Amino acid sequence: MSPRSTGPGTTGSPAARPSGTAASRIRRLLLRIVAGAAAGALAGLGVAQAAAPASAAGTADATSSAVTVPGRGEFKDMRFTVDRTTHLTSQAVTVSWSGGTPTTFAGTAFNTDFVQIMQCWGDDDGTVPSNPGPSRTQCQYGASPTTDRGSWPGNDYDDTRKVFYSADPVNYGQDDRYGAANPNAPGEVPFKSVDGTVITSGTQNNAFFNRNTTNEVDFARTGADGTGKEYFEVQTANEAPHLGCGVPVTVGGGTKPRSCWLVIVPQGRLDLDGNPYADHSQVNAGSPVSSTNWKNRVAIPLGFNPVGTNCALGAKERATTGSELAADAMTSWQAALCPTGTVYGYTELGEPDTRARLIADGSTGLAFTTRALGADPGSTAPSDPTVYAPVALSGTVIGFTVERRPKAGAPDSVRRLAGTKVESVDLTPRLVAKLLTESYRNSPWGAVLGDSAATGYDWARSNPAGLASDPEFISLNPEFADLSVSETPSTDTDLITSLGHSDSARALWQWILADKDARSFLAGDPDAWGTKVNPYYSTTASKNPTGFAFDPANADDYPKSDPWCTVPPGTDATVKQCMTDFHPYVEDMHSGALHTRRADTLWKSSWDALANPPAFKSPGPQTVGSRFVITVTDAASAARYGLQTARLRNTAGRFVGPADSSLTAAAGGATGTGAPEITPATADATGAYPLAQLVYAAVRPAGIDAAARKDYAALLRYAAGDGQTSGADPGLLPAGYAPLPGALRTRATEAADALVHYTGPSSTPTGGSGSAGGSSAGGATGGGSDGSGGSGGGTGDGGTDGSAGGSAGGSTGGSGDAGATPSAGASTGPSAAPSYDGGKALQTTALGTTPDDPGNSLRYAVPVGAALGAFAGIGAPFAGGGRLRLPLRVPLPGGRALTVPAFTLPEWLRRRLPSGRS
Repeated sequence: MSPRSTGPGTTGSPAARPSGTAASRIRRLLLRIVAGAAAGALAGLGVAQAAAPASAAGTADATSSAVTVPGRGEFKDMRFTVDRTTHLTSQAVTVSWSGGTPTTFAGTAFNTDFVQIMQCWGDDDGTVPSNPGPSRTQCQYGASPTTDRGSWPGNDYDDTRKVFYSADPVNYGQDDRYGAANPNAPGEVPFKSVDGTVITSGTQNNAFFNRNTTNEVDFARTGADGTGKEYFEVQTANEAPHLGCGVPVTVGGGTKPRSCWLVIVPQGRLDLDGNPYADHSQVNAGSPVSSTNWKNRVAIPLGFNPVGTNCALGAKERATTGSELAADAMTSWQAALCPTGTVYGYTELGEPDTRARLIADGSTGLAFTTRALGADPGSTAPSDPTVYAPVALSGTVIGFTVERRPKAGAPDSVRRLAGTKVESVDLTPRLVAKLLTESYRNSPWGAVLGDSAATGYDWARSNPAGLASDPEFISLNPEFADLSVSETPSTDTDLITSLGHSDSARALWQWILADKDARSFLAGDPDAWGTKVNPYYSTTASKNPTGFAFDPANADDYPKSDPWCTVPPGTDATVKQCMTDFHPYVEDMHSGALHTRRADTLWKSSWDALANPPAFKSPGPQTVGSRFVITVTDAASAARYGLQTARLRNTAGRFVGPADSSLTAAAGGATGTGAPEITPATADATGAYPLAQLVYAAVRPAGIDAAARKDYAALLRYAAGDGQTSGADPGLLPAGYAPLPGALRTRATEAADALVHYTGPSSTPTGGSGSAGGSSAGGATGGGSDGSGGSGGGTGDGGTDGSAGGSAGGSTGGSGDAGATPSAGASTGPSAAPSYDGGKALQTTALGTTPDDPGNSLRYAVPVGAALGAFAGIGAPFAGGGRLRLPLRVPLPGGRALTVPAFTLPEWLRRRLPSGRS
């Protein structure tokens, strides 16, 4: 009788028993293989999830898109390099060159051997076969000031589109086409927009771009060693619709983002006839878009990420809201998550307002925050659980654009660096306090004129005019003793700051208060050089003109408390300006970084008596070679726009910049429950950056339905996994963020599990992508006002401290009920113009394909684990055990464990096992 015909309970004849015994052994072996393989595969999966993300270094090398192009003719020895040319968004790229001749000047104006840079659109115009490039009519250039050119370093031709016609031009700046109608007067090279509109006159201030919006670089200096460097702001169709860069276009039957060009025009000292400029007392260089100069242009193609909505239309959306510190990361992650079928929207909102919104209505979904709910004065954490998941590690920075302008009599070593950018400065809490409290003499512009001071402003008389002349600053940054800075409200007397309440502002004040010198200064004690605090910011009530003490301990904004107003000195204005005019707010930290890159402080300092009505207007960006702008921004925005960042003194007394290592060191000092905070006083590791911040995704699972919890859990798992791999491609972690340490990524995945398995009470569903949806399935994260944990998967430790929920907790704020009134600024759909930093994940949305997985050895963890588990199952009897015992507990990295449950074999297999085995 065959083994297959032996049924349960059948003993059979003696001859049949050996076959039955063999069959049972085979089935027991099969059981071990299956169970071992399952345990091994799950363990391998756990190892893969717990392991560190792939190194950014390999990504950077693999995706490098730097391009170097040689010059020609007079500039044949020059080499021009653009550090990034693909997968571009609104950002800065570095343009550098070597082999040039040092720049010369005619007075203060650029005379010979400088570089001009612009952005253009269109196909190759065929004028330089060896270096394809666009038509000169399609370049954004020529928007220099039309008035107030007294201190401008141009000649009204080299910085405009003006040309003189000559049928046979021999001088640079002449043109063989435009201006022929009147050879004795300048003509203009037209500008053609991507929509076909052509501007033939008035190109210096046209309907498409002007001095305040253009990204052109009119003058970039070549140094004494023949090298130069400039940061160029690349613009997408969002910033420059007339160029259309990044807009999807159909080419050869396929759709791809419109590419554009970066064009470099070097200006030399030889005319076309080979002779040097005859007159060196004036600037002889002509317009870079003249036909003669255009022959020397160097064109480099620029590839862009698509501009517009990249997720499928009609897909369901889970909205997130909150901290600006998460903005660049979320923008990147959104693109990679589109193929899941869920669109993750993001709306920026100050963290205090975000927490208040989530406390008031748990159905709003997921919110980014750096502090737990209930941490703000006057607020109380909700009694139901809140889950917190760490998703990003970044920080607040002091970013700047500062160019060296040597004083008269400065040493030659300093003069040789004229016009180059200062790469680093050191700042103490007291120095930053002076800037934030408007304590420099020229901050209340016009309050001190010569030896006289306005009533109530004697305190400012002996204070330094600005940061660059502050003895404390010079003692830390001695090169500024030889530099000249025009210390006005538009340079070094204040910081560009954003309007509204934020955890970044709070962290900055907390850093200041953690320093005894800064505390003493705010209390009204002068520093060692006699500098006094602006009394409107004094923390001593008796010294504050308002009669109330300034309270930075509870400040989460940048108040402009000084009521000073005046007609600015040197003008015949009939309208006063006040402190918010001298030091305007920007919308957010990203905007602050952009305006600092452009060297535009937004101060409307120029009085226009001819305007109707007369008014102050902006003079545009500062003059090249003497720019000095500083701002409070976030590390990601500073990295995006290529800002230099200050080194700040930490609690350990070291000056530290916002590098990955210093952010990670600070994260090790985070304290608190639920959403542990990095505070300057506790970030006391030697290498810790004092303004590092951990961003958490927070969600109240009781307020949203199971589907929403599942979607947000997917976001958390991505953010803790591939989203922590540094790189430029969409889906990766942008520059300005440090990858989360393994323990924090583990907490984030635990929080995702807690969301999925939440089984506590849920609110009544009211519709909407983030609305509640009745009872939820799975384990529970528990938690209540008493802080006790609920049953099931999580370890809820809820309570009024806001730490309720899963042991790791958190997710990012989602959309509210469909029928509810959205909060101001809330997204009602996918972002219309997301901005990305990279490329490969783009295929998932633009081309409908999925990028290959990175070559990471961890991808083998699951199959290898399965194989090892199978072998373990086979070998178990030979290792002293006769059977595989389930449930099986498998330890995982990070203190976690995986349990393989007991299971029942199919009936056909159980029939052949010996009695008692299942």
